[in-house]
Amino acid sequence: MSTAPASERLLRIGEVAELTGTTPRTIRFYEEIGLLPPAQGREPGKRRTYSEADVERLRDVLRLKQLLNLPLEQVRELAEAESTRAALRREFVETEDPAERRRIVEAALPLVERQLELVCGRIAELRKLEDDLRERRRRLRARLRELDTA
Repeated sequence: MSTAPASERLLRIGEVAELTGTTPRTIRFYEEIGLLPPAQGREPGKRRTYSEADVERLRDVLRLKQLLNLPLEQVRELAEAESTRAALRREFVETEDPAERRRIVEAALPLVERQLELVCGRIAELRKLEDDLRERRRRLRARLRELDTA
């Protein structure tokens, strides 16, 4: 998972877990299922180390999972799209060629559209739940009024 510059301090898995409010077991599981890239340069029996960029990626994954309550496969899709968009942003900044910049923006657009589709789907589900709860509340209030007049 680690892609840290030589000058950046690498963190151990326990430190990353503490910084992100999760557990080392969760971090290892996310690596195993491909939600997070595996710690790079790690030999069997050696400690996992992570960069600040790795910590930010994990924070994003945890936030998406908690906020949107999406299945891990969709969280992975969102996180991968965000990583790809970050790489495209770096490319965009590094070039001044208008044709290349156009290609980069065109490549980023479907990523954002898919992210938006997933988020809007979750919002629609939440709105349906909200409507259902409002209707239940309305019925319960009507029953209370009936009981008050009985």
